[in-house]
Amino acid sequence: MDGTDRIAHLRGLEAHLRARIRGQDHLLPRLAAAFCRGALRLTDPQRPLASLLLVGPTGTGKSEAFALATAQVFGPDRLATFDLSEYQDASAVNKLLGENRSDPGLLGRVLERHPTGGLLFDEIEKAHSLVLDLFLQVLWRGCVTVATGRTFTFGGHVLGFTSNVGAAETMRMDHSRFASVEQATLRRVGQTLRPEFVARLDEQLVFARLGPDVQREICALEVRRETERLRGLGYDLDLSREALEFLVREGFHPQLGARPLRKTVERQLQNAVMRQLFSHGTVAGCLVIDQSVGCLVVSGMTRDT
Repeated sequence: MDGTDRIAHLRGLEAHLRARIRGQDHLLPRLAAAFCRGALRLTDPQRPLASLLLVGPTGTGKSEAFALATAQVFGPDRLATFDLSEYQDASAVNKLLGENRSDPGLLGRVLERHPTGGLLFDEIEKAHSLVLDLFLQVLWRGCVTVATGRTFTFGGHVLGFTSNVGAAETMRMDHSRFASVEQATLRRVGQTLRPEFVARLDEQLVFARLGPDVQREICALEVRRETERLRGLGYDLDLSREALEFLVREGFHPQLGARPLRKTVERQLQNAVMRQLFSHGTVAGCLVIDQSVGCLVVSGMTRDT
């Protein structure tokens, strides 16, 4: 991809995210801009391309947005994710950087394989203080030395840190303006995370809770994705309005947000196909609710959505 094509590709990042992430339009321009500044090498070459804190309730698209941006900017399979709830004791740094001179650690192995890409560290607030010290070094100096003695730089990586800090306040402020929710969340971030860590981040992005209309949009996206995949297997399905509302009710959780939705959609649609194959041998029609068993079935109805 030459320079002109590269610029055009990056220019389309925000639209790419808007087409796939619902309910977070307020922050997608900032997220896209951070990735693009880094990808264009406009940032300090001695530091990571970008460093982002993505904070808000579970299931609002934090990890998905970062993953989508990484894939669009760097290509597929360029995202490495670390669950920091597994790095809560003093030995956590050794897991990341290596136990001995022959061990580069989990982080070192990722950097060996991928000199560019996205590194996503989930639930930053759960990490041991020594792990936070490591991140301070990475954000400030842009490099790290692993147990083998090799020094890696982060000049080709975007770093993302997710957190649910402030999520409880967000859920309680159901009828508040988002500006107030954002201020309350960032205030809680400042009280929970070390100020020197927060100060070194390029962006703090607060994700909003998902209202009913947004939930339907996300559900429709998941249904479209799964029906297109099933259509490729030879199963032609439409969805009734009532079936969509059924999936919204089944797939969204007050605390987990949209996280269970994809599995719910996949399970319900695949089970409907399976049952239709077992009973008729072919599958084509509209998915409707079978009230007697509380699941979706394939009917001969035509599309009504």
